[in-house]
Amino acid sequence: MKWIQESVVPNLKTWGFNTVGWVQEVTVRLWRHSRPFTVDEYKALQMPYYHLLPFMESHQWEKHNVHYDFFSDDWVERCDYIARSHCAELSDDSNLIGYFYSDCPTWTHDRPHNRWRGPIFDPERLKTEKGRKELRKLAHQYYKTTHDAIRRHDKHHLILRDRYEANAHIAKPVMEAALPFVDVLSFQDFRDPLTHLAHWHKETGKPVLLADAAGMIETEDGWRLNDGNWYEKNLDGLYETPGCIGFHLCGAYQRNKARKRGLLDEFEQPEPKNVPLIKAANDKIVRLMKERF
Repeated sequence: MKWIQESVVPNLKTWGFNTVGWVQEVTVRLWRHSRPFTVDEYKALQMPYYHLLPFMESHQWEKHNVHYDFFSDDWVERCDYIARSHCAELSDDSNLIGYFYSDCPTWTHDRPHNRWRGPIFDPERLKTEKGRKELRKLAHQYYKTTHDAIRRHDKHHLILRDRYEANAHIAKPVMEAALPFVDVLSFQDFRDPLTHLAHWHKETGKPVLLADAAGMIETEDGWRLNDGNWYEKNLDGLYETPGCIGFHLCGAYQRNKARKRGLLDEFEQPEPKNVPLIKAANDKIVRLMKERF
């Protein structure tokens, strides 16, 4: 609690950030992330935040979990358990903005380290109308059961659903099935976020969020620095992108030897070159928002 109150909060506010989007840190590469913040830790934060609900952990970076049967009684029971154990405690918190689901779920793609399980749905089956219909039915069941479980315990906060990998295949039947059950479309995009977010907003009419992105600079000693110039360019572009409601910077608050990136080094010192650039970019957008609104 003390670290959150005396380090995290004052630094984030000094650097011009106004929300916290992800609190689970990588501790060992390609293994599970650390636990999320507790209710008491969110209270210590006293900043707007998002919370991830681990209904299915089909993250593209995760290599251990199997796929769930979305039509089973076990799945429905799991969804209610997750929603009850997370949302019931958070539902009255005015700082909570909303809920994410899986981070870059492997609906129709995979990665080398989880190829053993394959994607949730075989992309080859999308070549036929029958296959597309089956995926639409599967995704509808997933988004309906997760939505309904949340709304039984929290009727107010936003549902931002899965954080799709914008540079992997995104099946149209999955997107179509999700639309009735979500408030915002969320994406990870380290390549071309301005183009992709504009496309999906135009395609669906839904607000869009860049939930995970960064430009990285590799150093000779093995660390990875957030590129402040990249950040400024993309933040400026997102501000002008219709339908975009925000940008969550990927890169960790404080670096460790597994993640090798962070705005602070291991001695709690801000990275000297790029953090000032990020702060200046944030301050500029805040000024523009005050002038506009």
